Amino acid sequence: MATLDLENISKSFGEAKVLHDIDLAIRDKEFVVFVGPSGCGKSTLLRIIAGLEETTEGKILIGGDDVSSAPPVERGISMVFQSYALYPHLSVYENIAFPLRVQKMSSAELDKRVQKAADILQLTDKLKLKPGQLSGGQRQRVAIGRSIVREPRVFLFDEPLSNLDAALRGDMRVELSQLHRDLDATMVYVTHDQVEAMTMADRIVVLNAGRVEQFGSPMELYHHPATKFVAGFIGQPNMNFMAATITKVDADGISVDLAAGGALTIPVEPGSAQVGDKVEVGIRPEDVTIGDGIGLNVRVLERLGGVTIA
Repeated sequence: MATLDLENISKSFGEAKVLHDIDLAIRDKEFVVFVGPSGCGKSTLLRIIAGLEETTEGKILIGGDDVSSAPPVERGISMVFQSYALYPHLSVYENIAFPLRVQKMSSAELDKRVQKAADILQLTDKLKLKPGQLSGGQRQRVAIGRSIVREPRVFLFDEPLSNLDAALRGDMRVELSQLHRDLDATMVYVTHDQVEAMTMADRIVVLNAGRVEQFGSPMELYHHPATKFVAGFIGQPNMNFMAATITKVDADGISVDLAAGGALTIPVEPGSAQVGDKVEVGIRPEDVTIGDGIGLNVRVLERLGGVTIA
């Protein structure tokens, strides 16, 4: 496998700049997830890595090799798309083997690679079936198998679970995490679903409007968000934000009066905060206790079984 380095990547479509000076260093055998809202540039960035889009500025290095101008076939990458893109008239075996037949690989080596991929993905008993005879999750595994047999340096996944129902997405998250451990591979995964990002990634890149807001481990982003955007985007349910005025700064933290009513003392480092400053207080839902002095009107109760969201 290989490292993946992006140096000052920018992308413009005409006068519209969609990526702004992206710098990322992805380690060998790391599982990195690009996450962000629709239109933030995550799929465009993935397509640039794959060689399906050209950069306006910047360099891409895979395993230390500059591949910025190299065609996709010479980059040592393999990409799994949102749509399965399987050939309906071919068997599972032939769908997985297709890229190797294009390379004119010997029959013995081709069969060895297909059987190995099928074993990893638990598709051995499905090799004679056609895609139409498979479930959605099985079809996605066939698409992944077609990538595995190429033995790429870097795997790229572009929202591969978005066509699956919620229960199957949960199962496939576990399978992809296990696949990463089995292959010990470098993987870059794009999603808009922050639950997928939090549960699967070694590190997460949070993108917003074509810029990297933060790059770090899931718990680093959750407990130490660098910006308000990251704080509000990571976590389910979302963080609560409330306008407030600082009334006291001391060794116990920062005391505030909330604009909606009530007062709090927050045990944080004061930094440059001063009495009288207008601020926003961010509180995770699990850190709120009903009746702790914050004025609230409950509009909706969502009962989910183990928890209830007010």
